[in-house]
Amino acid sequence: MKVTSAEFIISAVRKEQYPTEGLPEIALAGRSNVGKSSFINTLINRKNLARTSSKPGKTQQLNYYLINKEFYFVDVPGYGYAKVSKTERAAWGKMLEAYLTEHEAIKAVFLIVDLRHPPTADDCQMYEFLRYYNIPIVVIATKADKIPKGKWQKHVKVTKETLQLEKYHPVIVFSAELKVGIDEAFEEISKLV
Repeated sequence: MKVTSAEFIISAVRKEQYPTEGLPEIALAGRSNVGKSSFINTLINRKNLARTSSKPGKTQQLNYYLINKEFYFVDVPGYGYAKVSKTERAAWGKMLEAYLTEHEAIKAVFLIVDLRHPPTADDCQMYEFLRYYNIPIVVIATKADKIPKGKWQKHVKVTKETLQLEKYHPVIVFSAELKVGIDEAFEEISKLV
């Protein structure tokens, strides 16, 4: 898949704000600072359409990016960030749950985890939640450039075991730095949209 156009459309917090033309949506979920924005920017080959931040917990809405006028990437608020108040976290949780369970345009959730470390309790909880609601899942294991290539498969194995991953959910090793995993990600996207 070649990306010919990519644009930021809206930051939505309520259902009424979601785009309504019915294009397929791929939601990107993961803990704060795991590399969701870098994943988007790498795939669309743009430096900073999706804003990266050194401050975790920055994304507090559903950020819609229209790709090739064919589908949306939806960057959802990162979870597991401690400096956000419990009230705020509860509000995000409600918004996220409503979006993921009631919104028909979602074709899959790309669950973004850090390849360097075993998935967190929050990652496991998100995976369980998505499985419970039968939402298609693709696991994207980012920051592969931070570990030697020879150890990638060992880390993938830990990721699969920690998440108790179903065999039919793919894991894509990804690195924005090394440009690894882009073709595999597009292959999954093509199947979905």
